[in-house]
Amino acid sequence: MSGTLDIGHWTLSPMIVHLLDGTYELFRHFYGLRRFKKTDPPYGAVVGVLRTVVQMIEEGTTHVGVATDHVIESFRNELWRGYKTSAGMEPALLAQFHPFEEALVAMGVAVWPMIDQEADDALAAAAHLAAQDKRVEKVCIWTPDKDLAQCVVGDRVVQVDRRSGQIRDATAIRAKYGVAPEWIPDYLALVGDAADGYPGIPGLGVKTAATLINRYGHIEQFPRDTLTHDNLKLALLFKDLATLRTDAPLFVDVEELRWKGAMKGFQQVAEKIGEARLATRVLELEKQLQANGSKENQSSST
Repeated sequence: MSGTLDIGHWTLSPMIVHLLDGTYELFRHFYGLRRFKKTDPPYGAVVGVLRTVVQMIEEGTTHVGVATDHVIESFRNELWRGYKTSAGMEPALLAQFHPFEEALVAMGVAVWPMIDQEADDALAAAAHLAAQDKRVEKVCIWTPDKDLAQCVVGDRVVQVDRRSGQIRDATAIRAKYGVAPEWIPDYLALVGDAADGYPGIPGLGVKTAATLINRYGHIEQFPRDTLTHDNLKLALLFKDLATLRTDAPLFVDVEELRWKGAMKGFQQVAEKIGEARLATRVLELEKQLQANGSKENQSSST
């Protein structure tokens, strides 16, 4: 499946879990505002992402979780000196990370601020946990990051690229990268990932990498003369960097991701970030939840 972005029809299912890459969304909204404003609103990106989450709930999303990088650096920086850091990040953007997490908590949204691991690891772990629950019909991972393609499973766990408007299942991932989702870490190890700061193996392009993987399988299965000794060591290191961890105990029951309304102080938070209307929209959603709950209670008692 590689369809047009439209979550409306998903919300009629028994349970769809939506997982958002909060770090990517902050970047997207921050630089989106830059195109229209000469100054950086102190909480402009925060407001943009919260509007997105509220809109999703208004459109029928019931279960949602947001992963963030509480700090940009992770255990991967100890493995590879060139791995991405917060160096060079816009101070106005970096200053919004923690207020963003606090605002999500106040809005009653499940949020996972990562420290040793990355937001991408949290998305992978949450997708893994949610997919094990038989009540869950589909898991949607909202990020364009290449490494999250490894989490796609059939058409049950899919990647949603808000930027291009594409929904990618396992077939679409293979069509895009030339390899199945489970081989994405091997693929990225060979071709590199500039966004994360590792270069891949010199002389190996995307077509050659896909051909090798489809012929031999994982890098560990390559014939000895496929890569030089040094390049093999590098490839295995890069594969370790590209492999997302799924062991974070983010939640015990997927129902912990169900949005049940905001905390009492959300109106003050909305006013602080300069978007009081968010509190009004959330209040309307809470009224709908209460009305729906009353209807369910009435129907169960008859």
